[in-house]
Amino acid sequence: MVQLLPKETEELQPTDILFQTPYWAQVKSSLGLTPQAYDVFSSGPWGDVLVLLKTVGDHKVALVPQGPEVAPQADDYGTFLENLSLSLSECLPPDLAFIRYDLPWKSLYADEMQEQGWNAFPEPRLREMRMNIGTQHWNFRKSFEDMTVASSLVVDINRSEDAIMTGMKPKTRYNIRLAQRKGVTVQQGSLENLRDFHNLYCQTAQRNGFSSCDLEHFSAMFRCRLSAPGHSELLFLIARHGADILAGAIIGISGTAANFLYGASANIKRNLMASSLMHWEGIRRSRSLGCTTYEMGAVPPGHDPAHPFHGLYRFKTGFGGTIELRSGTWDYPVNENAYRNICNAESLYREH
Repeated sequence: MVQLLPKETEELQPTDILFQTPYWAQVKSSLGLTPQAYDVFSSGPWGDVLVLLKTVGDHKVALVPQGPEVAPQADDYGTFLENLSLSLSECLPPDLAFIRYDLPWKSLYADEMQEQGWNAFPEPRLREMRMNIGTQHWNFRKSFEDMTVASSLVVDINRSEDAIMTGMKPKTRYNIRLAQRKGVTVQQGSLENLRDFHNLYCQTAQRNGFSSCDLEHFSAMFRCRLSAPGHSELLFLIARHGADILAGAIIGISGTAANFLYGASANIKRNLMASSLMHWEGIRRSRSLGCTTYEMGAVPPGHDPAHPFHGLYRFKTGFGGTIELRSGTWDYPVNENAYRNICNAESLYREH
């Protein structure tokens, strides 16, 4: 049994998860979503949760970004989420199509994947069977893609700078020093640099084949940060060589966690290794702000030279750290017909 008590988003508890903060609620509100917050009471984990309501056609979709934060025992993932979903569906609008959870919880397959050296998560059908064990309605579906990331490289920065540097691969240390020798510098960016960063970000998206956010998304992040000091912090870093901007990063800080949210790199002067120096500076600045972890974001689950993002794997694992395998994004349909229609529309959008 899970009970929910509505509250103001400003009352969300302090957390290391940026996407479950009052700040993130403001960002998404400014972009047209409706944030709602609830205290969660159950016989298992307690806490609170941020829910974002989005209008899709004639229905609403409830998004739970990187939440709930507190996980039950692994065997109770499905039953706890089912009880939470049933309670949420009573609190949310009657035109709700489905609830989409982006779970920060450890994957049910994490230990097995690491022990066996698997390079990919099991297929969705098998994951759905395991998630639904013990549930009454057998209703959870693995989403077509993860809202954030299911496998992320996390570096322990609760150590001295020398110890962090020693934990890196020799090639990464060399690249950081090469960038310094060649005159690359990393500075705190200003709002005047935001358009330049966005242009660079679009170049990066095109080069690597992912969808880019529009400029308004980035503007909202900084606009809300200025209007709500004290909730969360943003680091905006720009790497330069002479008059050229070679790389940029937006790093979100909440509690003791630094999260590399968005990065961009230029097509020119790639031999100067500006991105390596930029991440090192991000680590140093995050550590100075009291962070103990620096999350570099998406990587393939394992070492697989055939994976299309193997280059990303090599780059990020060069900084040391460990790959955290998380549960990813799950859907709980409330209106089956509306859910199917929205999923079909999402599929058509991906194909184009």
